[in-house]
Amino acid sequence: MITGKSLNSLVLCILVVLYRCPLFCTSRDNITANLVIKDPQTVVSKGKHFKLGFFSPFNNSRRYLGIWYNQNVSEPTVVWVANRDKALNDSSGTVKIYKDGNIVVMSGDKEILWSSNIKNATMNTTAQLLDSGNLVLIESSSGRKIWESFKQPSGSFLAAMEISRSINVVEKGTTSCGNGTCGPFGICDSKNSSICTCLKGFYPKDDGEWKAENWTSGCVRKKQLQCETNNGSNGGSKEDRFLKLEMMKVPDNGDRLPGQESECEGLCMKNCSCIAYAHDSGIGCLFWTGSLINIQKDSAGSDLFIRLANSEFGHKKVFKLVIIIMGFDGLISISIIIFFSRKFMAKPRGSTMTLEQSGSTMTSEHGDISNVSIEELPVFKFEMLANATDNFHDANKLGTGGFGPVYKGQLANGREIATKRLSKASAQGMKEFMNEVKLISKLKHRNLVRLLGCSVERGEKMLVYEYMPNKSLDAHLFDPSQEILDWRLRFSIIEGIGRGLLYLHRDSRLRIVHRDLKPSNILLDNDWNPKISDFGMARIFEGNQDHASTVIVAGTYGYMAPEYAMKGIFSEKSDVFSFGVLMLEIVSGRRSTSFHEDESSLSLLEYAWKRWNEDDVVALIDARILSPSSRAEIMRCIHIGLLCVQKLPKDRPNISVVLSMLSSEIVELPEPKQTAFTASSQQRQKRSISLNNVTLTEVDAR
Repeated sequence: MITGKSLNSLVLCILVVLYRCPLFCTSRDNITANLVIKDPQTVVSKGKHFKLGFFSPFNNSRRYLGIWYNQNVSEPTVVWVANRDKALNDSSGTVKIYKDGNIVVMSGDKEILWSSNIKNATMNTTAQLLDSGNLVLIESSSGRKIWESFKQPSGSFLAAMEISRSINVVEKGTTSCGNGTCGPFGICDSKNSSICTCLKGFYPKDDGEWKAENWTSGCVRKKQLQCETNNGSNGGSKEDRFLKLEMMKVPDNGDRLPGQESECEGLCMKNCSCIAYAHDSGIGCLFWTGSLINIQKDSAGSDLFIRLANSEFGHKKVFKLVIIIMGFDGLISISIIIFFSRKFMAKPRGSTMTLEQSGSTMTSEHGDISNVSIEELPVFKFEMLANATDNFHDANKLGTGGFGPVYKGQLANGREIATKRLSKASAQGMKEFMNEVKLISKLKHRNLVRLLGCSVERGEKMLVYEYMPNKSLDAHLFDPSQEILDWRLRFSIIEGIGRGLLYLHRDSRLRIVHRDLKPSNILLDNDWNPKISDFGMARIFEGNQDHASTVIVAGTYGYMAPEYAMKGIFSEKSDVFSFGVLMLEIVSGRRSTSFHEDESSLSLLEYAWKRWNEDDVVALIDARILSPSSRAEIMRCIHIGLLCVQKLPKDRPNISVVLSMLSSEIVELPEPKQTAFTASSQQRQKRSISLNNVTLTEVDAR
């Protein structure tokens, strides 16, 4: 006999079971705002063809959100991966519908590792896994599909995919791979400073466009395929071979044919129209004819085989054979020719040498550096630079800094340059010269100014840079006579500076802290791309070193972090502080040390902090750029800027996190803590606008 108490317990158990059943008793094919999928739970498509959930690759403990064939095998065949660039280190991951309507992958500490990243998504959405293997995000009220995984393939192509041939020109100022960014036969790698290169055996179709970083014209084949020379016969040729490219997002528009991996090459070779092949365990062989579009480097991608003429592979073997045939006498003759060719053949703009060879003997705080190598940096003749600048005429003078005067010039080939000429009376300039030669000759990035060479003749020390026609950032922010930068351009400049800093801090051959980031040291090229300049005070960090100190504080008041200005301690977080000041200046259009309100003088940081606490941040924004469409993004930049200028270095985000915040990969921003103020007594800095298209460093010692 069931008592009332027993009945209540039974009902409670039934309710609990029914409540838990959506996750454990039945297969769900969707994710809603009220249903969070936690590792190791999965979502299964309605016809049970595909699964969505967290997995670890073979012999790897990291966790990824992916879609795979619903097969009873130990190692699933994964066809799509969400967080391939930001893996979980444990099984604390969740996938959910976020409050902004996007589907997101989150870690156990609530960090967003991946998002569908749909702008202005509605709050009421549902994610559904279809039997085609497509994960779609649907607007619940209208049933409209606003995002799908098929539009972001990651190495595998499924039968129901609709591949677009559309080619998008890459937006100026972005180092990301869009659909067809690199054009036909171009390969895109977003981790490289120059993201597009041609496939082996191909070269740029329009060299001028590629140099201008417009890659959409793509590449063309260097050598015709042998089967094409045989009047296009489909019998193939043993003279053609296949080049293997590993970890690739395969190109669009592949034809599918069932087959084993070992069969794909033979099938492609028999057809002269087949120029590439790949294999997918869930599909079979994939073949391509015509042009290859949208090839990308992808750590979760597949092997791709490109058809090339056999001669593209045989240079080394042919060369060795020629050497053997020529015999010993021929080898000696070639050696003599090569020796004298190198001896007497000069570069158009000078030669490679060391400062020791130039007769210079110099020391710095790092000790004797007379043996510093300029590596492959061209050394210009004094006469060449004198002619280019009309003998350093005052009419060509761009400005003067702590290093010395800077002149605009034009080489005989028509190229415009900017030449820094070390002042003989400048001891600080000597250190800057040596530092720039040591550092910037080893650095290459689209957001760093390019050092073309140097001159060390006649007791003169000069650095030669690419000329920046749009001057420096301070001219456009603080001089009302200059062209006003709209918000889209300002935001692009902010992102570009951030990418340049990321390269210095994390991605370059050296770990470098700039120490003098300010608007006059941000140069703008013809397309308004920002380039960080003036590495005279930059420092290299060794190994695991995360900070350093100096007894001589050199920099510019208003941009120096408090720990550096007061104690001489500098680190990557010092540059982040300066970057935060820059962001606030770009948003407000006002200089950090000359910001006024009524009769009282405040620094920009003090004013920004005051407006933040009074919930009146809009008052900080430059009225010339404020509009309803840009307001939210501008206010987000102010928020990020305040996080960068917090008083304590440990509270400031590193530059990689800052870039994630700017791109909204990190959606929720923490509240900023106390801002480090710049005291009014430090506002004695010179306020003249720099017209130096290279840089003018204002040096203030503590």
